[in-house]
Amino acid sequence: MDTMKISRLLLLPAAAAALIAAGCGGGGPSVPADSVAVVDGVSITKATLDDLMARAKITYKQQGRDFPKVGTAEYQGLQQQALAFLVKRQQNELEAKELGVAVTDKDVDKSIAEIRKTQFKDDQKALDKQIKAAGYTLATLRAELRANLVTEGLFKAVTKDVKVGDAAVKKYYDENKATYSTPESRDVRHILVAKKPLAERIRKELVGGADFAALAKRYSTDPGSKNTGGKYTVAKGQMVPPFEKASFSLKTNEISQPIKTEFGWHIIQATSDLKKAVVTPFPKVKEQIRTQLLETDRSETMTKWDEGLTDKYTSKVAYADGFAPPELATAPVATADES
Repeated sequence: MDTMKISRLLLLPAAAAALIAAGCGGGGPSVPADSVAVVDGVSITKATLDDLMARAKITYKQQGRDFPKVGTAEYQGLQQQALAFLVKRQQNELEAKELGVAVTDKDVDKSIAEIRKTQFKDDQKALDKQIKAAGYTLATLRAELRANLVTEGLFKAVTKDVKVGDAAVKKYYDENKATYSTPESRDVRHILVAKKPLAERIRKELVGGADFAALAKRYSTDPGSKNTGGKYTVAKGQMVPPFEKASFSLKTNEISQPIKTEFGWHIIQATSDLKKAVVTPFPKVKEQIRTQLLETDRSETMTKWDEGLTDKYTSKVAYADGFAPPELATAPVATADES
């Protein structure tokens, strides 16, 4: 469980849009009068949706944002996101049962203890205060934490067979070797001025033994280096071409003629020998690459599995009148009172 602040457990409004939309059934069972949707026989009550919207309102306030007014298109969109989140959460509960993913009360207790320890220094009163400030009760917090643990368990169950072999790791390394390389470089220092005559005069002073750092501080118009002696470490491919060419063609300690770039006129001195490009050996980054590829493959596997729920639940999700997603708004489901 991430050790995040309680107020960030709420996925709305900042992250709800990133959730995969729930499967949308236009037919199927009726929805009880006190509910807004039914997921494979399990009702999502209006009270649950209202509670989530109330917490979203608190989140907006904490972020300094105006909460949408009831009846506006923005409010309707936020409410639809909230309901999609609740439908998805219920689908996850059902899928967890099928895949043998179990979350116990002790697991939830452990998550709460971890939050209390890492975020509130084991101060229960401080935790209780934050729970209240975020619009939670202990029950709704436990439900939220349980849902997070279910999601984590599903991820592990769905992706447990994802593997990345040595051949795939080596292939990635070979195709992205530049990522694991340090380009050729050298240390230089420079003085930047606007006019060539001034650059020529400064060079003459430097050749005559003047202190480079003092002249850089006095004359240079480069704010990034004038107070540090004009020093830079120049790597191939990182500077404008005229500056780079001069930097790598100088002998160690040699002072360049004035060099023109788009920024003005430079006097450059090479202060180190050339440092050869270095490629990090494959064995040193092998497991790092494997971990990276595993994360990518697991994420893709989970996304495909998640998308499959849409088809699976097409006929298993029903919405009350006024709460169907836009694509189903023309075919609302009757409530139990209307049946």
